[in-house]
Amino acid sequence: MKVLFNADDYGLTKGVTDGIITAHTKGVISSTTLMMNGLAVDYAIDQARKHPELKVGIHLVLTWGKSLRSGLKQITDTQGTFRYKNTYREMEVPDLLEVEAEWRAQLEAFQNTGLSLHHIDSHHHVHGWEPLRELVLTLAKEYEVPVRYAPSLKQHSSYLLTDMLWLEFYEDGITSNLFDQLKNENATSIEVMTHPAFVDDALRHESSYTLKREEELEVLCSLQVPEWVELL
Repeated sequence: MKVLFNADDYGLTKGVTDGIITAHTKGVISSTTLMMNGLAVDYAIDQARKHPELKVGIHLVLTWGKSLRSGLKQITDTQGTFRYKNTYREMEVPDLLEVEAEWRAQLEAFQNTGLSLHHIDSHHHVHGWEPLRELVLTLAKEYEVPVRYAPSLKQHSSYLLTDMLWLEFYEDGITSNLFDQLKNENATSIEVMTHPAFVDDALRHESSYTLKREEELEVLCSLQVPEWVELL
């Protein structure tokens, strides 16, 4: 079985970024996804350049922080903060032209870093929201990178990063017997979504998911990879 350990929220804060780098250098994390509007995005880019073996994708954002594109009227408020939250499925469908303009701005900002784009995923899995499916596929094709698995995209397997996405390594699901659980899954390739971090004041202010990130970091740095697993 091929297993990819990806760390979300790269660049959200310095503590998150340092946690991800530690989980990469001392643990099983081999890829991460960068938030181009993160509070520590410049620091994260610098750290990525210092660790070229860490694969970096983009964590497209529509549900946190401020937009990169100005002049958006429907998806942001007058201060440029995204109107959409993690409850987006209960909200009205966004203006697709505005989402496209913003996500292209995020992708262009990523390209300007000089880093190689590994794959596309998103904050709060918003790329898996059905109204955004065609846009996501268009961007994946244009930028020639795969996309994180989402149920809305499962019929487009040629676009997907892996056959399956493991979401259970979170909250009470953080466990050192992770590989025993993965072994029971009928999949050739699985992405394990993770959120390692050192908790800093900025993270406490921005996220309700805090101390568990340090628990994730500890486990990710102690996992023993069995012979039947090929880390991607």
